[in-house]
Amino acid sequence: GTKPVSALNVDHSGARLISGSVDYDVKLWDFAGMSSSLQSFRTIRPCESHPILDLHYSITGDAILIISGTAQAKVVDRDGYEKAECVKGDQYITDMARTKGHIASLVGGCWHPRDKQEFLTCSQDGTCRIWNVEDVKQHKGIMKSRSQNGLRAAPTSCTYSRDGNLIACACNDGSIQMWDHRKMFVNTSVLIRNAHQSGTETSSIVFAYDGRNVATRGGDSTLKLWDIRQPKSPVHSAGDLFSRFSMTNCAFSPNDRLLFTGTSFQKGESGGKVVFLDRTTFERVHEIDVPKAHVVRALWHPKLNQIIVGAGDGNIHLYYDAAKSHNGAKLCLGKPKRIRPHEMMSTVRVITPHALPMFREDKPRSTRRAMEKARKDPLLSKQPDLPIGNKGSGGRVATSGSTLSSYIVRNLGIASRIEDEGNPREAILRHASAAAANPYWVSPAYSKTQPKPIWAPENNDGDEEPDAKKGKLN
Repeated sequence: GTKPVSALNVDHSGARLISGSVDYDVKLWDFAGMSSSLQSFRTIRPCESHPILDLHYSITGDAILIISGTAQAKVVDRDGYEKAECVKGDQYITDMARTKGHIASLVGGCWHPRDKQEFLTCSQDGTCRIWNVEDVKQHKGIMKSRSQNGLRAAPTSCTYSRDGNLIACACNDGSIQMWDHRKMFVNTSVLIRNAHQSGTETSSIVFAYDGRNVATRGGDSTLKLWDIRQPKSPVHSAGDLFSRFSMTNCAFSPNDRLLFTGTSFQKGESGGKVVFLDRTTFERVHEIDVPKAHVVRALWHPKLNQIIVGAGDGNIHLYYDAAKSHNGAKLCLGKPKRIRPHEMMSTVRVITPHALPMFREDKPRSTRRAMEKARKDPLLSKQPDLPIGNKGSGGRVATSGSTLSSYIVRNLGIASRIEDEGNPREAILRHASAAAANPYWVSPAYSKTQPKPIWAPENNDGDEEPDAKKGKLN
């Protein structure tokens, strides 16, 4: 895509990769089915116009948890078809324990590491909720995260421990809160206040494979390692890890010896980096430069032994060792690009000038004469009406203004012929003799009662009195 890859996950067998982006699309990739062209086999948009924040495969790999900017998490099968959608809670209820679901946008989620039916979500409404995929009409359990003064603290990320007994979440007040999954979710079993700077988003929290340590990636450009048995202070801390995204994660290497995370580049730098730290000393062991792109997501799959990086420019980078890694990128890069032939049928014209008359093809004749003949035929071709000027004629009304009279003329189709005559008085007097010889309207109605007019003779000298000039009736 063209926007940052905000979510990445590979199923436990290492056969398929799923990626989500800020451009609302989720793409599914199959290593065995891809060629070196590296094209995804399916693209879906499960949450309409909401960015994809997190994606997780279930323990069996047959279901995918989709966390987006909505308040409802979705579960789809491995081919991208929807299986379940969590219910949304009532936003007018103050007590979050009495709502059936989240009422604010989600920020994170994950599957239970040993139960394929259970998954966890956290939201900006200040709760973490446990769901059963078979019944998503109401949450199975709820945990409320509280700040030091007892107010609501919004979680920014959440996770299960490796054995599934602990549920941990990082909050926007800088705290880390954990609950025992086997007990009631009333009081926290592990509470770390001021783990990171208050007001920043701790973008990731992850347990080590041995279950003793927890790593947190803070929005304050730090990466810290904690011991849950002595949570008062971090075991190690590393700074100068700038990140522009609230989805930047951290993870442990498969052998539990390294801890790695991604960084974003600032002004003057060439690109982001994947930084690897030694777990015991927290020294920078290695760095992978990603040119001209921020590193948003990074994961190290234990079976493939390959590192997959989601960058801020919409690309996914795969890093592997040809000798130490297995399958994954090695399966598809070894296959050549498949060029699909164009499905098009074309007939080849064979010209045989010396063939027998019965097999000889007729020469293509010119259509010029047929077109000229059709032009003269009024039925086959008709010349369109030419545009009229300022005068209408033949029942066609010319363009006119917006007055009432022009509207009547335009809608009734009355073509005025008075303008064509030039002089309107002569046009009217032309019908005077015909009207006098053969009256039709007014004169026949008064023919029996109309008196005969007698006019006084006209005096040309002008000596007659003014009253004599007027007509007098007998």
